[in-house]
Amino acid sequence: MPKPRFLPYSASGALVGALVFSASPAFAQMPVFDYANNLIEGAIKTIETTMSDTLSNITKQLEASGPLGTLLGSAQYGSVTALLQQGFTQNANYAKAQVDAQSQIVDGALTSNARFQRDIRNAGIRDEHTTSSLHCAALDSGQTVTVSGGQSWKVTQSIADVADVRGEAGPSQPAFYGQSQAIAAIAQLHFARYCSQPEATAGLCSLSSTPNADQRASTLFGTGTLSGQAGVTAANDYVTNLVQPIVPAALRGDQLTSEIGRDASVRRHAYNARISLARQVLDYAIGIQSPSVPLNSAQQTQMQNEGLTPVGTGSWLQVLMLDANRRYSDVDYAAQLQAMPPASVNREIALELASTNYLLTQLLRVGIMHASTAAAHMANDVEHDFQPTAPLSTPNIN
Repeated sequence: MPKPRFLPYSASGALVGALVFSASPAFAQMPVFDYANNLIEGAIKTIETTMSDTLSNITKQLEASGPLGTLLGSAQYGSVTALLQQGFTQNANYAKAQVDAQSQIVDGALTSNARFQRDIRNAGIRDEHTTSSLHCAALDSGQTVTVSGGQSWKVTQSIADVADVRGEAGPSQPAFYGQSQAIAAIAQLHFARYCSQPEATAGLCSLSSTPNADQRASTLFGTGTLSGQAGVTAANDYVTNLVQPIVPAALRGDQLTSEIGRDASVRRHAYNARISLARQVLDYAIGIQSPSVPLNSAQQTQMQNEGLTPVGTGSWLQVLMLDANRRYSDVDYAAQLQAMPPASVNREIALELASTNYLLTQLLRVGIMHASTAAAHMANDVEHDFQPTAPLSTPNIN
C-alpha cells in the first residue's frame, strides 16, 4: 500500500497523462493498422520493381535494336540468347567429339601395337621353325663324315687283309719261299716305283717321278686326302718300309713238326701278332685319308678359302677338318651366325655338341689303339727280360 504522503503525487500524474495522450476508449469495429509491417512490404515491392525494371532494361539492350545487341551483331539467325545457347551447346559438342576422337586414337594405337606385337611373335615363331642354311650345310657335312668314316674302315680292312698275309709269309707270298725272295721282292718294288737318282745312275732302275716316296713321312701325312689310288699305294709302301720291310721266311714242312720248329712257330705267332697290331694302327691312318666320298660345292669352296687345291673326292679326315675349320675360321659362317635368331643358334650349338661327341668317340678308338700298342711293348719287354735260370727236365706224370 502507498503511504498516505505519496497519494497527492499519484493523482496528479494520472491527470497529466490523460490530458497529454487524449486517450479515448477503443471500439471493436475500429480498424487496426500495422505501420512497421507496411513499411517492410513497401520496401520489398520497391526492390522487386527495381529488379524487374533492370532486367527489362538488360533485355531491351540485348535485343537486336538495343545497344548491346547492336554490338553483338545481327539477330538474323536468332536472338543473342539463342545464339549463345547454341554456341555453348556446340562447344559442348566439340568437347564431346574431342573426347571421342581421343578415345578412337587411343583405341587405334592399342590395336596397332597389338598387331605389331603379334607380327613380332609371328616372326619369332617363323624364325624358330625355319631351318637355317647353315643347319642344312652342317647336316650335309655330318652325313659326308659318317659315310666317309664307313668307307675309310673298308679301306683300312682291305689293306690289313693283304698286309697280314704278307707279314705271315702265307702261300703265294715271296717270304713263303724264303727270306732272300722277300728281300728281292721289296727291292724290286722300290726300283719299279720309287727309283732315286743314285739308283738310276747305278743302272738299277729308271728315275721315278716320286723318288724315295716309300721312305718319306710326307707320303702318309699330307693335307688330309691322299692323291687317289697312287697316293694310297705310296702311303701303304711307306708303312711297309716303316713296320716290316723284310718278312722272315715261312716255317714249312718238318720245320713245323720238330720240337724246335714248334717253339719257333709259337714265337712266329707272337711276332705276327705284334706286327699286325703295328700295321693296323698305320693302316687306320691310311684309311682315314683315302679318298672315299664326293665333296659338294660348299666343301670345295671351303678348301679354296683355306688355300688348298679343291678336290672332287675327299677323305674322312678331310671332310672332318673342313667342318671344324668352317665353324672356326670361315668369314661367311661367322656373318651368318651373327644374324641367326636364338632358335637357330641353339640348333647350331646342338650340332657342335654332336660333332664334339663324334670326335671324342674317334679319339677313344685311337686311344684304344695306343693302349694296345703300349701293352704289346710291355709284353715284349717282359718276355725279353724273363730268362729261365736253368732248363727243366720233362716231368713224369703217371
